[in-house]
Amino acid sequence: MSLFSAEWLDIVQWPAMIASLGAAWLMGSNAKQRRNVGFWVYLASNALWVAWGLHTQAWALIALQAGLAAMNVRGLFKTQDPAPEGESKAA
Repeated sequence: MSLFSAEWLDIVQWPAMIASLGAAWLMGSNAKQRRNVGFWVYLASNALWVAWGLHTQAWALIALQAGLAAMNVRGLFKTQDPAPEGESKAA
């Protein structure tokens, strides 16, 4: 079975789902570092969903994941340490 065979791509939806649930759990944490890890896990799940969406030609799912990935990147920037005094931070 090759790395990009149909069987492997059919199975990708399960790790994508598990990553999405794990990321949601991390995002519910009060700890800033766990929330930050949650954004990274969400980005991994976005990539997995896109791979599965390309395989199944689920174009709306791919568009959704692109939008969610953009929000996750925004969340990464918002959970980073604040800028030093005198430097502005984008909203």
